[in-house]
Amino acid sequence: QLQLVESGGGLVQPGGSLRLSCAAPGFTLDYYAIGWFRQAPGKEREGVSCISRSAGTTYIADSVKGRFTISRDNAKNTVYLQMNSLKPEDTAIYYCAAERIVGGCRLRANAMDYWGKGTLVTVSS
Repeated sequence: QLQLVESGGGLVQPGGSLRLSCAAPGFTLDYYAIGWFRQAPGKEREGVSCISRSAGTTYIADSVKGRFTISRDNAKNTVYLQMNSLKPEDTAIYYCAAERIVGGCRLRANAMDYWGKGTLVTVSS
């Protein structure tokens, strides 16, 4: 059973940056596309970004395009979400999820096979 662990969340001022990490201690992420999702209080879960197994395919939601970047380091078995120019509306719990898929990535929550427990990002002055 793949277990995903997110880290890097916290409190940041508007305009600031955070880098989230998604790791799977004791497992390899080589066979999985990884997606980042977020859920703000009172709102539905939203897909933010995804990356394929080889990192050859990435997708960024329009709401964060130009501010967020996804990457992965398979040697370190970690996927990152670099978040710049953060806004208060980015406040949410951020989850990473894994889908065992051969190529590409799909930012569809119901397609994901495994989920982490989330990390809270709060953007506030």
